Amino acid sequence: MLSPLDPALACPGLASDSEASVLRDGDLAFVREKAGNDSGPSYQEAVGAPVESNSPLGYHVGWVTVIFLNVNQMIGTGIFSKAGSILRSTGSIGLAMIFWLIGFLMAAAGFSVNLEFASYFPGRSGGEVTYLEQSYPRPKYFFPIAFAVQNVILSFSSSNAIVLSRYLWRIAAIDPTAWQLKGVAVAAYTLAVICVLAHNKWSLYAVNVFGVFKVVLLIVISITGLVVLGGNTHIKDPQANFRNSFDGTTTNGNDLANAIVNIVFSYTGYENAFKLTNEIKRPVQTLRRNGTISVLVVSILYIMCNIAYFSAVPKKEFASSSQLAAGVFFTKVFGDKGAAALNVFILLSAFGNLLAVLIGHARMIREIGRQGVLPYPQFWVTTWPFGTPIGPYLLKWIATIIMIVGPPAGDAFTFAVSLQSYPSAIFNLCMAVGLYLVRNRYKKAGLPRPEFRAWHVAAVFFILVQVYILAMPWVPPKGGPYAGDVSFWYATYCVTGIGILILCALYYVVWMFVWPKFRGYRIRPEVLDDVDSRGANTHRLVQVPLAELAAWDAEHDDAGRVRRRRHGGDLAGGAAAVGGRERSSDSSAAAVDLSSSREKGFKDV
Repeated sequence: MLSPLDPALACPGLASDSEASVLRDGDLAFVREKAGNDSGPSYQEAVGAPVESNSPLGYHVGWVTVIFLNVNQMIGTGIFSKAGSILRSTGSIGLAMIFWLIGFLMAAAGFSVNLEFASYFPGRSGGEVTYLEQSYPRPKYFFPIAFAVQNVILSFSSSNAIVLSRYLWRIAAIDPTAWQLKGVAVAAYTLAVICVLAHNKWSLYAVNVFGVFKVVLLIVISITGLVVLGGNTHIKDPQANFRNSFDGTTTNGNDLANAIVNIVFSYTGYENAFKLTNEIKRPVQTLRRNGTISVLVVSILYIMCNIAYFSAVPKKEFASSSQLAAGVFFTKVFGDKGAAALNVFILLSAFGNLLAVLIGHARMIREIGRQGVLPYPQFWVTTWPFGTPIGPYLLKWIATIIMIVGPPAGDAFTFAVSLQSYPSAIFNLCMAVGLYLVRNRYKKAGLPRPEFRAWHVAAVFFILVQVYILAMPWVPPKGGPYAGDVSFWYATYCVTGIGILILCALYYVVWMFVWPKFRGYRIRPEVLDDVDSRGANTHRLVQVPLAELAAWDAEHDDAGRVRRRRHGGDLAGGAAAVGGRERSSDSSAAAVDLSSSREKGFKDV
């Protein structure tokens, strides 16, 4: 139960000087923060990056942009290219359609998990970065470091850039050399980076424009499929594939795992808008309504497009074709000219996807920088000079150019792209499990329920999907251990992904414990406010010599801010930040000991 001394906690939308600004649970310290995006005050563990009371990136993400940030990342090239692969992996039309439906359920479940997290931390952007940080605050900085290493090393977006280049050459009717293909991919990605780097507001508008175009394109494909099914075209027997639709269904675990991975790839992006939460006014309500619309619209269009494909193209031809699924469909229905027009559509779709992914991933990397685990945090956090996160965009550009130019086409490139998926599934699993940890802490603290709470069945289903994705790739393919997508051992990317995380753990132990003990210091966070005159703030992790540790801890609160001094010069204990600044009232320095789950009230310290 809530203490009668803390009335503001019963109504978290109201800020009150009587409200405790620090809650303690053993060695955990939860500080009260409030952002400027019209969300209510919230509590986060002090290890987390401080909330920015005034977003230096502005508040340009309205309800339309929320929809199309998700739509643009979800509709990349997957619906055009993966339908044939999924059919080959599942072996039947019926199971392929079921897998597309499972993809919708997975996206809806993942969306609900992200939305509940956003309800707990409405003032933080970064999505998964923030949610992992707050789910696992101990050991300190472990998850931020592991996530940072994985996302910095694997921060490339080369696959869609290569696809875009391939279609540009196809439009020109030229068979490019390897370096011609790479050169155009580099140019296309560079253009995308310039677009998002130059102006934040207009890059978001561009995302909206490309998103509308994509939705219209899929609607055209869906309507065409219905016309074909109605028997009003030259396609003979358009319902043939839907008779005995489960004939040929595979039972091989590796094939089914590949199908699920391709489905996940096609639906990835349902969480993209959560990476910009602090740029959204009334974020929980806006995300709940419009994010749901994006998932529903894309899922319905995906299923309708697959029905269209299967109505026009015989199963064997569809599964064995080397062309894209949509290309086979357009050729059958509209002839060669229709297929040529499709190349232009997919080219524009791929470019819109590049913009949406760049914007979302840049916010993730910026939030990693704000956690303090990357060197030179000001570089990652600053929005100077264009009001955009220049550091993360440059990192994305460099990593992607290296991946485009470096690995040769074939096994190396396929392996690098596959390597991104396995650690991501591990982090998704940890995030979904972490939701229950956050729920338990909030319940223990006596804090009100969040604005949105995911159904247990949705959270458990999302967990099970991640377990499936992690387990099934270990099942050998039909042709043996060397018959996978690459010429070497089929599960090499799984082992490598796990190896990267193990290296992260070893680095963490050395960085956090071994080296500080050897050199005689401890790591402490320090808050840097207004690092770029636009309101950006960040954590910086500093090395404090043991001889100065007691003085440092006395002068700084749990979050790393310098404590306010009383008139007599003594430090006021326990001050915490509200909205990026300390409270002016001594009563805000109150702290609550929650070490016993049986305590019914809050005690002032």
